[in-house]
Amino acid sequence: MTRSSLLRAGFALILCVVPAPRSRLPAPSIVEYPLPRPRAFPHDPAVGADGIVWYTDQANSYIGRLDPATGKVTDYATPTPASGPHGIVVAPDGGVWYTANFTARLGRLDPATGVIKEYPLPSEARDPHTPLFHQGKVWFTVQGGNLYGVLDPASGAAKLYPVSTRGARPYGLVAAPDGMIWMALFGTNQIGRITPADGSLKIFPLPQSGARPRRLIVDSKGIVWYSDYSRGKLGRLDPATGQVREFTSPGGDGSQPYGIAAGTDGRIWYDESGRDQIVAFDPATERAETVKIPTPGSVVRNMAVDSTRARLWLALSGVQKLGRIDLK
Repeated sequence: MTRSSLLRAGFALILCVVPAPRSRLPAPSIVEYPLPRPRAFPHDPAVGADGIVWYTDQANSYIGRLDPATGKVTDYATPTPASGPHGIVVAPDGGVWYTANFTARLGRLDPATGVIKEYPLPSEARDPHTPLFHQGKVWFTVQGGNLYGVLDPASGAAKLYPVSTRGARPYGLVAAPDGMIWMALFGTNQIGRITPADGSLKIFPLPQSGARPRRLIVDSKGIVWYSDYSRGKLGRLDPATGQVREFTSPGGDGSQPYGIAAGTDGRIWYDESGRDQIVAFDPATERAETVKIPTPGSVVRNMAVDSTRARLWLALSGVQKLGRIDLK
């Protein structure tokens, strides 16, 4: 065999062992669940360890329960009429906590009985916003009152803390792996870190004066990700260095990034409320994929992750539905 023949034979052998390209995994999609109550306005969702999805129907002042296995929806009227339930969270004991945005109250629904107990707040906390159950207590933001606070369920006593920046509009609230609490200050270009032991607040300024962080999450490495609603950006804050990076949202200007979550797939998921689509951003590759919301006119104000079942739940405000994305 000549040298050229050997080369040709070797090349043929190499061609034989090259694996066939993998077929692409199916693109993620959104399954919608219509809500039966007329003019239902799901504001925020939450999911329990059992996979049951809870949501606030702010317009009708109900707490809703969806069983994904059957599609059955059950409503629970808030004790105070027109209380405007807003944020919602499921505590480790299964209790469902919500903020009554119109009436300065927190509420706890017992899922075993359906009974709701209300906790009146001081009058300054006139519009409680986002709740967070953390270390046995309920933390919450007060957007219009420029406050944040904490409720001790055992005593019913609440303590309020003012934000020094005027018009800061405390909004999203989330716990970090190290036990600290992070808060989006939607009225300014700042993010705050709360020390739960004493309620003290450290401010982290964002470099762009026009930045308006609305919702935020903290990943497993302690990095803070936030939706910049006014500028069409996804933001990344490293608390260790104070370094901020920004990523232009696929929808660009006017995309209005809003609800955000850290998925079980390692990606950052958030809503482009101005574009009727969800974005999945991969921090490792810095690439984004978009998922169209089937029903136009939806605004996803908040999301909830079911880590056990690798699901992402969406409150589809404005179209009377909940949404589900399977992350596996």
